[in-house]
Amino acid sequence: MTCRLYLITPPAFDPEAFRPVFAQALDGGDVACVQLRLKGPNCTPVEREDVRRAAKILMPEAQSRDVAFLINDDAELAAELGTDGVHVGQDDLSAKAARAIVGKNAIVGVTCHDSRHLAMEAAEAGADYVAFGAFFPTTTKIPKTQTDPEILEIWSAMTTVPCVAIGGITLDNARVLITAGADFLAVSSAIWDHPDGPQAAVRGFNTLLQSST
Repeated sequence: MTCRLYLITPPAFDPEAFRPVFAQALDGGDVACVQLRLKGPNCTPVEREDVRRAAKILMPEAQSRDVAFLINDDAELAAELGTDGVHVGQDDLSAKAARAIVGKNAIVGVTCHDSRHLAMEAAEAGADYVAFGAFFPTTTKIPKTQTDPEILEIWSAMTTVPCVAIGGITLDNARVLITAGADFLAVSSAIWDHPDGPQAAVRGFNTLLQSST
């Protein structure tokens, strides 16, 4: 399986103003999926209506380009809006509970930090992918764990359930994660804060991913 790019939105933005930037980023190259992850100050939750509005504006841009659109944490809202799936953390719903809400055809992803045990539990509960991290320092959120790329090697050798690498990933440090066996690279600030713009960042990651296969 070729490693692909998994975009995570900035934690805060005006949806209408962000829409053209978002579309340009998706036009920069292959993107497997986008996770809408909105957070308030100090990672506090935002109003569901704010997430709903952002999803309604951004989801058509993603889906028209055959890019899966996921919502973070809120399985009920994902089901209501007909998104492609939901990503849940260890403090949110279980994979099984999320699956019951979004249905058998939707994507369910689960944060597993640095734990193969949590990942196995998620996989056995029907998760479509597991996410490990953080691998590098990140300013997007305060990571609960620091993870070694070895976990990707072990996971990819023992199971066929895809794994996502997340946390502080940039063009300069991503290759070690690709080599270790990551199926997806989840990237946020390295895309949206790129000095040449998000489209150039997506293009750069695609070049790296293609050269690493």
